[in-house]
Amino acid sequence: MSSISKTSVLVALIIPGERQEDTHEYLDELAFLAETAGLVSLEQFIQKLPHPDVRTFVGKGKLEEVKKFVFANNVGSVIFDEDLSPSQLRNIEREMNPADREESKVRIYDRSLLILDIFLMRAKTAQARTQVELAMNQYLLPRLTRMWTHLERQRGGTGTRGGAGEKEIETDRRVIKHEITKLKDELEKIDKQRKTQRQSRSSVVRASLVGYTNVGKSTLMNLLSKADVKAENKLFATVDATVRKVVIGDIPFLLSDTVGFIRKLPHHLIESFKSTLDEVRESDILIHVVDIAHPFHNNQIEVVTKTLAEIGAGNISTILVLNKMDLLKEEELVNKEEMKRYYRQHGYDNVVLISASSMENISELKAILFEEVRKKHVKIYPNYKATNYFAE
Repeated sequence: MSSISKTSVLVALIIPGERQEDTHEYLDELAFLAETAGLVSLEQFIQKLPHPDVRTFVGKGKLEEVKKFVFANNVGSVIFDEDLSPSQLRNIEREMNPADREESKVRIYDRSLLILDIFLMRAKTAQARTQVELAMNQYLLPRLTRMWTHLERQRGGTGTRGGAGEKEIETDRRVIKHEITKLKDELEKIDKQRKTQRQSRSSVVRASLVGYTNVGKSTLMNLLSKADVKAENKLFATVDATVRKVVIGDIPFLLSDTVGFIRKLPHHLIESFKSTLDEVRESDILIHVVDIAHPFHNNQIEVVTKTLAEIGAGNISTILVLNKMDLLKEEELVNKEEMKRYYRQHGYDNVVLISASSMENISELKAILFEEVRKKHVKIYPNYKATNYFAE
């Protein structure tokens, strides 16, 4: 990959009802997504419009402004913070790639494609790769322009049956439809295997770590299970679901670390990850991890809560874990009881403030988790006699 292709600009609209500060926060997140995909963001372009331009998303003048910057700075990618329609994508690609500029193609991303790209890079297991490839093919089908070569590049050219060499759109469409059918069949087989595995765990309490991406779920997973789950300061560090056996007090239970949620998570991705999200849906307890130091953490809580409801996991018993308290200012920590009371008033019975990285208040979390696991455990094993391992 050339150095040119590693640079990008970000484009967003402010439409009526949206606040400018929210748009800037969304673009900061988009820049983080771009960084995770290996792209350096050089500039942000924002336009106020009553609605997206049906032809080019932004207005003609703003697109020309973006184009001038891109050409002047040899920018490799233009990233839009919304999903583009197939016609918008084609029109923007034509504008950014005129015939006399054949030597350096500008790549156009919308939000979904960027997220799918990251998932393709992050997925390691056969199940996760199959899920993401299915989502990518479903995304590409109505957008058959130069994008077909994109999937071939990400997959190393395997299974695309010609990909970049195919010039007829109808041929490409047949190839993608065939691939979608094949991937769905593969996922159905995997799903049956996973279902059998989950049924075999019915005699054990199951808990799942959920939350926005990059809030510290994997760090907490490592801490509670003594596992070695990948944890880094990048979005979607975890794509593959990880399940570990954990013992707190004298009760064993299974703990899952699943993919982080994000604003506008592509619908195809949620659909494709159905079998992975079943780990969440079929859990007895959810541990909702929040980056309490993030300036928009309440928005992130809303995104996760909404996504959980959409996948049918909205009524599962939940522990709200306010992580990264070590990054809060002193005056914010003074009001930590008030902070916890606020979330209790908003429907969370169990709230704990911790730092997974510095291990602060982990014993309090373990005490709450033990009690919640115990409640579920005695329903499976009525003769179990609890010992209060966390009595003060």
